[in-house]
Amino acid sequence: MEITMGSASNLVTGVVGYLFQKIKRNFSYVFHHRTMVLDFEKKVEMLKDKRDRVLLDVDAAQNNGETIYPDVNNWLMKVDDMIISELNKVKSLEDEAKNKCFIGLCPNFKAFYQLSKKAEEDAGAVDELLQQGGFDKISYRDVPQPIVVVPPKDFEDFNSRKLVFNKIMEAVKDPNFNILGVHGMPGVGKTTLVKEVVRQVKEDKLFDSVVMAVVTYTPDVQKIQDQIADMLGLKFEEQSMSGRASRLCQRLKKEKKILVVLDDIWAKLDLMEVGIPLGDKDQVCTILLTSRDRNVLRKDMDAKESFPLGVLTHEEAWNFFKNIARNGVESHDLPPIAIEVAKRCGGLPIAIRTLATSLKNEPPFAWEDALQQLNGPPSSNFKGVPAAVCSSIEWSYDRLPSEEHKQTFLLCGLIGHNALFDELLMYAMGLGLFHGINTVEKTRIRLLTVVSHLKACCLLVDSYSNQRFDMHDLISDVAISIASKGNHVFSLRPQDVLDDWPDDETMKECDKIFLPYGSFSELPDQLKCPKLSFFGIGSKNPLLKIPTNFFMETKNLKVLILACLNLPSLPSSISLLANLRTLCLMYCALGDIALIGELKNLEILNFEGSEIEMLPEEIGQLTKLKWLGLIDCSKLKRIPPGVFCKLSRLEELYMSNSFNEWEAKGQSSQQSNFSLAELKALSCLTSLEIHIPNANIIPKDFSFEKLQRYIIFIGEASHWDWNWVWVRENSRTLKLSLQTSISFLNNGVKVLLKKAENLYIDEVKDVEILLQESEVGDYFRQLKNLHIQNGAMIQYIFKDNDDVDKIEFQLEILELQGLPKLISFCSKNEGSTSTSPQETTLFKQKTQFPKLKELVLSSITIERIWLPQEFCSTQNLTTLIIEGCANLKHVLSDSMVEYLQQLECLEISECKCIHEIISKEKIIKEAFRNRYLICFPRLNSLKLKGLQNLIGFCHEDYTVEFPTLRILEIENCPQLKGFIHNSTSKEILTDVVLFNNKVLFSTHSSFVIFNSFNHCFHSHQKFIVGCFFQFGENHNLPFEKSKAGMGQPTSYKFFSYAKRVEYYGM
Repeated sequence: MEITMGSASNLVTGVVGYLFQKIKRNFSYVFHHRTMVLDFEKKVEMLKDKRDRVLLDVDAAQNNGETIYPDVNNWLMKVDDMIISELNKVKSLEDEAKNKCFIGLCPNFKAFYQLSKKAEEDAGAVDELLQQGGFDKISYRDVPQPIVVVPPKDFEDFNSRKLVFNKIMEAVKDPNFNILGVHGMPGVGKTTLVKEVVRQVKEDKLFDSVVMAVVTYTPDVQKIQDQIADMLGLKFEEQSMSGRASRLCQRLKKEKKILVVLDDIWAKLDLMEVGIPLGDKDQVCTILLTSRDRNVLRKDMDAKESFPLGVLTHEEAWNFFKNIARNGVESHDLPPIAIEVAKRCGGLPIAIRTLATSLKNEPPFAWEDALQQLNGPPSSNFKGVPAAVCSSIEWSYDRLPSEEHKQTFLLCGLIGHNALFDELLMYAMGLGLFHGINTVEKTRIRLLTVVSHLKACCLLVDSYSNQRFDMHDLISDVAISIASKGNHVFSLRPQDVLDDWPDDETMKECDKIFLPYGSFSELPDQLKCPKLSFFGIGSKNPLLKIPTNFFMETKNLKVLILACLNLPSLPSSISLLANLRTLCLMYCALGDIALIGELKNLEILNFEGSEIEMLPEEIGQLTKLKWLGLIDCSKLKRIPPGVFCKLSRLEELYMSNSFNEWEAKGQSSQQSNFSLAELKALSCLTSLEIHIPNANIIPKDFSFEKLQRYIIFIGEASHWDWNWVWVRENSRTLKLSLQTSISFLNNGVKVLLKKAENLYIDEVKDVEILLQESEVGDYFRQLKNLHIQNGAMIQYIFKDNDDVDKIEFQLEILELQGLPKLISFCSKNEGSTSTSPQETTLFKQKTQFPKLKELVLSSITIERIWLPQEFCSTQNLTTLIIEGCANLKHVLSDSMVEYLQQLECLEISECKCIHEIISKEKIIKEAFRNRYLICFPRLNSLKLKGLQNLIGFCHEDYTVEFPTLRILEIENCPQLKGFIHNSTSKEILTDVVLFNNKVLFSTHSSFVIFNSFNHCFHSHQKFIVGCFFQFGENHNLPFEKSKAGMGQPTSYKFFSYAKRVEYYGM
């Protein structure tokens, strides 16, 4: 009984205890509701942070082409639901609990209970989500579809090359090695190897900039400077060599890390004379050299390390040969012969490529014949080059399909490195290499075909400009050797010194003499060369004179080139050259040249760069003249009237940067110049380069219909700022200074407009609309580049007549500059609802630019460039430069970024109304805030300068990613709150963060940031350069701080990694 009563007592006690705990817990829900809600909200914030970190990884993985695991996506959906739905439910219950019951006299205990209960349950769910969110991996790579991987054209991945390549790559990464070298025999592949180093360095983004120049056996400092400048986009204004060097050095020092490759060094080169800095504590400048001679690199150039490059192994050489020769090389009857042929190349890649290319797809007997010839004694022998290698190049020459190809090849070898195609054309025409072709244009087309074939045979290569071509040193030497057989060619390399001219017997057999770098002090009285067809001489000796009877015994001469000579008059014996077809008097000081009129068979006459004040009337006697070159004859002021009328066969006339004092038709006086009307007599004219100061002197009936190539400037503009290299890449360029709309232009000019590829319109006066919609197709249809500037009255480029729904321009470059009243590119149709100019954008949906790569806007008054929905046609844009647009408020919106995947350069300066670069067009719900990513995958240069009201690049709702950015410049932006800003914050912050964890850069980025911090922050503010992240991983970015005195800007130079730095504006 006692046991029963005890059990019952225990049961009652347990039930009462359970009930008490439950009642106590329920009361705790009521009285501790606020604590539970706060605990839930704290965990939600932790969950948000966790989600944001996962989203950064998700975005980075997707940008890397990876697929997100399904459980990660499911987790993100659950998290969003928790943050949006469940949080709102708790907030709703909290609001309900605030309403008291019993007419407001008693707390609502039921609502407190439900609120606490819900907060506790959701807090547990949040804990579970936090635990589940600890993903080891969030993505995976799909199995890629099979693709054909094509290796770089010129680089073969041989084992013998891998070792040297890897050593060079390690060395260029080491800041202790500022000068490095690669040495080896000619044709071994030094140039190809360093080009692969350049490619890899660019791919790995190891340097801010990489430039390369070919030096050759005679260093031409100006050419080296030009090659480097072209790669940097630098244009020299200085004339002196030292001035150019200073400018180049200044430009190179703007790069934090730069690699300079100088190919084919033969002797000591003064780097400072060129303008190449050796680097200092603020800059890493690495110089990579190639040479045939190790001593030149180690002793003359002070290279810290030089890597030898030898010939290929037998196995590598054979595999390389097979890869080029391809089909049939391993057939049952060919391998022994093919192997022997390959051996004759001596392991030199240049010889293997040349010979294998020639033998590709040839029958067995051709291989046998090749082997027999290769086994014979070579006619050429060069120091350090196996005789078999020279034989292989000679054999390739022998296999050229025609005499035209052979003579062109030999001529290319004679005129040297990086030769201009037009020079080759002039010489080829003079020598009559192409029989049965009578016009310059047909000869040009034929020569282009031959040069292309020589490149295909690996006997010629591309140069640094599409107007030039080049030849490997070894092949050039062999070409000269072939041409010199039997004393047919006499040529000196720049390093050679002419102690005495060859004997008379040798000179009698000479066919060509080319001495462009002559170091001689005098010439023989007579050049006794009856067979001579080609003679070229240049001298830096201003006292060198050509004897009167010098050409007495050279009556077979067809091409004569005199360069850099002082010629008060021409030697009288020049009048005896009845067979002369090409005469080039280039960069000479010329006086009386009337004797030229005696050269009746002359077809090419070129005065480029010469000092000449008047063109003699006797030139009118050259009735067979087809080409007249007066480029850069800036002192030419008079051309007698009637001269050009007689040149009825003239096909090409070049007068850029030369004579422009044309007479109007009808004027006459003893000293008058010829008029444009005379050009009407030139019925064969197909190429023309001239400057016409006044459009009114163009005859109304003048026609440019037959012109196929032209560079024509019309009008007296204040300056002709023109990139000539860029212009000459396209064959039809027109520059106009307009006094009227295009509709009222001379018909001849309209013809030029219709065919133009480059159009530059400058100093437009009293014109509000350039052209009508119907004229766009007529005049702009072939345009690749359009530049319009200095139009004080221009409101629209063309008028919308509503003829079509869309106009698609084929422009690649568009520049609008100095158009203060410009409202829009296209006017609004008169029948539509009017819109104020302030609401009008520059580009409407009607104007499409699918090929546009570069857009430059300067000093125009528009407020907006694009509307978001009208931007999609500009997705090939690589460069956007905006400067001095005082009214511009909107640059880009978040929705436009997806169409800017090709953008490489973004520069905005002196635009006082811009508050942010990327404006927020999308409505971002609270749930998705912080999730939006703005990415510029190819942007490498970002410059923001003089933006007086800029508060940030974009709003803090976004994360911004710059995976390839190399240059970042911020200067004079006094209202800047940070790169990412919160526009709602109006208080003056004591801690200003320039970069936070929402700005993502590649670890290879190197930045130079200039900012007038004394204007940016109040004296009590602390400026913090926050942490830099690389795609979600925190990396502190290093920089170097140089603090100037009070009132002076402080510059911050950022490198790849650094500690956090503070600036106090005291």
